[in-house]
Amino acid sequence: MQHGRWNHQGVSGGSQGGRDGSRSGKRPARSFRPHQNMAASRGAGRFPSRSHASRFDNRFPPRRGGNRGRGFGTFGETEAEFTRFINKAEITEKVEHFVPEHRFADFNVDERLKANIAKKGYELPTPIQDRAIPHVLRGEDVVGLAETGTGKTAAFLVPLIDKVLKHVGERVLIMAPTRELALQIEKELAGFARGTGLRGVVAVGGANINPQISALRHAPSFVIGTPGRLKDLMERRALNLSGFGSVVLDEADRMLDMGFIDDMRFILATMRSERHTLFFSATMGKDIERLIGDFLKSPAIISVKTRDTAKNVDQDIVRIPRGKDKFEVLVELLRNPEFNRVLIFGRTKHGVEKLAKLLSRQHIHAESIHGNKAHNARVRALDAFKQGRVQALVATDVAARGLDIPAVSHVINYDLPSTYDDYVHRIGRTGRAEMKGKALTFVLER
Repeated sequence: MQHGRWNHQGVSGGSQGGRDGSRSGKRPARSFRPHQNMAASRGAGRFPSRSHASRFDNRFPPRRGGNRGRGFGTFGETEAEFTRFINKAEITEKVEHFVPEHRFADFNVDERLKANIAKKGYELPTPIQDRAIPHVLRGEDVVGLAETGTGKTAAFLVPLIDKVLKHVGERVLIMAPTRELALQIEKELAGFARGTGLRGVVAVGGANINPQISALRHAPSFVIGTPGRLKDLMERRALNLSGFGSVVLDEADRMLDMGFIDDMRFILATMRSERHTLFFSATMGKDIERLIGDFLKSPAIISVKTRDTAKNVDQDIVRIPRGKDKFEVLVELLRNPEFNRVLIFGRTKHGVEKLAKLLSRQHIHAESIHGNKAHNARVRALDAFKQGRVQALVATDVAARGLDIPAVSHVINYDLPSTYDDYVHRIGRTGRAEMKGKALTFVLER
């Protein structure tokens, strides 16, 4: 295979051989420093015993059945698939420069909103903001095709806040796939709407429903929630959507992937037919097209071409021979100062929780985030990671999309993703803005 590859001791041979240019596949003397002390570290008791760490070995099952036989659709079980985990970030001298047609100061929005935009330091809109905001201000339905991290939250919040300020009684429903994204949207709302008197309520699962019911009694202008909890509130008659004139479906493709299609249809069907509908998605599949056809009227289709995630992220594999403990290798990597803010992806909720606890026992500050974790605990874990108080955040694919986490130094696929699309979304958590990121995928040899 003509690619550079990491093995459990550094790198193996590739088109340039090892990092010292050799083709032997043996570790060069100074290729990867943490691994030079592996034997000594083992003797010093820095790693857990085999009986303890082997729970996370997750070796590939025989090829005949694969992980699919156990209910997991795992991508990356063949040498051909391994090559898709390897890519050198491209360094370009010249990058195409986007010149917006508008400035935020040009938009005809409420002066209080305009002042808050300026306080946040926003002067020039991103491509999705530049193209979508004028359509939303005119009351048109919009389909925005843009990746996470392109500024689409402001693309719908800015014109909708203006709409609510100018039309008494106007209310907005925003659907998001995860609690974290819903909270992120609410935080952005609070910043843009400061001093206007507008209120927003977050309605998500995993949190006590009673305070949400109480908050809804005050008729907030914005309700931001996950489809399952929104439907629950509607069935309890705590949320009546007949008074909502605008709806946003954010990360719509992710909501479909998570199985929310029936809930989404139920919610949209209860809203009045004359409404303002905004639809944001990273991809356009057949299910998305059907939803658009059923619930939007002559929408403006805005597709924003962004840079290829792969071009901004150094990607490599870490080969782990049979009999080698991959938890031990993970600890070795995390002891390298370069790995200062690391997002580690695991397959299962239980496995992610266990892995975070094992890392903490090795004096590596780690938190976990997954579907079984309480709402407040997820918020605390995410905040601690964003603020640099913990080195590693161990997560299921709930963190692969819809989260704005700055300055992630590395993404590590401790367990293989189910699909290549999942892989792309995972590694997209690093190399954001114009920064360069690094992604490593653990591959256990059979």
